Amino acid sequence: MIEAPARRVGGRTATALVVLLAVGFLVPALTRLLGVDGNRDLAATTALTPLVTAAGVLVGALALLLRRWPVALVVLPVCLLLAASLTPRAIADDRPAGAGLPLRVMASNFLVGKADAEVVVREVIERDVDVLAMQELSPAMVRDLEDAGLDAVLPHRVLEDEPGGSGSGIASRYPLTPAHLVGPSSFRQASAVVELPNGNDVEVVSVHPMPPVEPQGPAQWRRDLAALPPRNADGPIRVLAGDFNATLDHAPLRRLLGTGYADAADRVGAGLTPTWPNEGVVPPLVALDHVLVDDRCPVDWFTAVDVPGSDHRAVVAQFVVPD
Repeated sequence: MIEAPARRVGGRTATALVVLLAVGFLVPALTRLLGVDGNRDLAATTALTPLVTAAGVLVGALALLLRRWPVALVVLPVCLLLAASLTPRAIADDRPAGAGLPLRVMASNFLVGKADAEVVVREVIERDVDVLAMQELSPAMVRDLEDAGLDAVLPHRVLEDEPGGSGSGIASRYPLTPAHLVGPSSFRQASAVVELPNGNDVEVVSVHPMPPVEPQGPAQWRRDLAALPPRNADGPIRVLAGDFNATLDHAPLRRLLGTGYADAADRVGAGLTPTWPNEGVVPPLVALDHVLVDDRCPVDWFTAVDVPGSDHRAVVAQFVVPD
């Protein structure tokens, strides 16, 4: 007796649902894999690539369960490609041997000066931070930090504070010289040369490009990121620290890394640590805040720190500046 072939579960309605879900996954997935900057909506979904990958696995599993084999054969390989790009971020690289001076850099977005200055200073003290890169630094926030005692631990400063979210600054344990390392950009992106006690200099930029999700679209965001200085192989060690408004899945940030920087979190297996949004009941979802170091610098560790009053977690990294 010949058995009838098994019918697919759910009929046309299930097929339409699975196809719709697959398209909803494939659009942001292929945007990421093809390195397309896209519009503001695609830039936002690219930031969610780890979550998009997890959603794709669920869609692929649903397609298998409902015997929609063509959908599964398209969705699951794309999931594997995305997973292959994400997995190395959770695995620490072998730390190369290197002699030099350890340097601890912290970056914090102050949410237009609303961050708790006392917590910021406490974290600087407890984590023995050498350089603090500040974004959305307002004149009122500068006063709050002074009242909280920042000057006592990081007495050297290059400040470009402004009302609202466009100000920035750098505070340091070591002497600073103002520098001009960044091209024209929407927000202030302060830069300075840090004079280390071993005689070496380190160039630091407090990074804060325009977000890509503004109503005018991501064009200015791309220009701001392109204005950041590439790694200078023949010059001093260069560090970019701050709120990049970009994850390691965004093509402009990957292009910047390709000039010779390393993401400190990625180097130590913490590259998937989310930093935004850090307010309310929703946990942070995306990693917008980074410490990019010259790839000649071995990275020791990286961590993210909650700062009340800010919608970003601060990030702290220690790396070695070679002699």
